[in-house]
Formats: sequence, structure tokens, C-alpha cells
Amino acid sequence: MKVTLLNHTPLNICSNAIRTCWQSFNKSDNGGERDLELIDRVGNKYKHSSTLEHLYYNFYIKGISRACLQELARHRVASLSVKSSRYTLKELKNKVSFLPINNENIARASEFLHLTNNDIVDKASINALENLRILIEQNTSLDIAKYCMPESYKTELTWSINARSLQNFLKLRSSKSALAEIRNLALNIFNSLPQEHKFIFESYLENKS
Repeated sequence: MKVTLLNHTPLNICSNAIRTCWQSFNKSDNGGERDLELIDRVGNKYKHSSTLEHLYYNFYIKGISRACLQELARHRVASLSVKSSRYTLKELKNKVSFLPINNENIARASEFLHLTNNDIVDKASINALENLRILIEQNTSLDIAKYCMPESYKTELTWSINARSLQNFLKLRSSKSALAEIRNLALNIFNSLPQEHKFIFESYLENKS
């Protein structure tokens, strides 16, 4: 998978929002150490995390499965714009068979599928991909054919989320009990953040590896 940070809100927007509550603008150091300490103290330590909602992050996420996308969609205080399945299925047009399942065809299938290294699961996914390819070659309507897309089928999206919701996402999805793929996604998202923003989220990472 690949995670790219497209845009983010400057930290001074958050510190300015916090200072609005107490009209303490005269104590600002224009995004310096004093303002950063204020964000950490009020937003994290004092748990007035609504102030963190002024910070917004926009990511481009490529190469996650539809299963991972479904889990990502459970984080509802966020916006998703996902690659059209109609467009995705067109990419299978005129592809040669993915069978028999051998090293060469597994490598070709991995262009379309998130493979798990579980032989039984991956073989089932490749067989599902082959069935889908046959449907498309038979000119089955893409709106109907997409019902046969396996959960392992890769997709991509633009994802936008505020800092408070991102803290919750990272806490839940970096846990060892989370699906391995979305745990990997959570760590990639954290690593893509600007270095100066990471202090807001570091304590929410359950597992950094």
C-alpha cells in the first residue's frame, strides 16, 4: 500500500482556536514552543480534544483491499472518495487467465488483489478474480459483475479526517487485535504525518511495529 499526505492544517490554527476560548492571543509565540505546549496540554493532557477538530488531514491511500476499506468506513467522522468499481473492473478487460495458480500468475494477480500469504485464502481469491475476469470478457454489465468482486480486491481513495478522529482511528487500528492490513495502514498514516504534528498522536499508537 502507499499513503500520501496531500494537505494538512497548520498547527497555529489549532493554537489560535484554543486561545479564542480564553482570549489569550497576546501569549502566542506564533506557532512556537509555547503554542505547541498549549496544544499538547489542552488537547491531549486536559482532554479538551474538541479543539483538535480544527486540524484536518487529507490523504491519498492506494492499494488497500475492499475488506480494509470496509473497516475504514466505520470511522464515520471522516470523508472518503473511493475509486469507482466500474472503472476498476475495466482494468480486467482483455487480461489473460490467472490460472493455473503458479508463481507467475500469483504475481499477476497481486496487481489486483491484496494477498495474505495464507495459501488457502489466496487461492480462493485468485479463483474469484478469474471468475470475475470471465464475467467481464462475457460483457456482463459491470454494475452486476461487481457483486462478484472478492474482498481482497484492491482499491484507492482520498481520505480526509480531523485530528481528534485520527487519534481514535490510530488507537483502535494500531492495536495487535486489529486486522493486520488496517494496522499496517494506521502505521503508514502516522508515518506520513508531518514530524511537527506527531506529538499529537504518538501516545495513541498501541503498537509501533
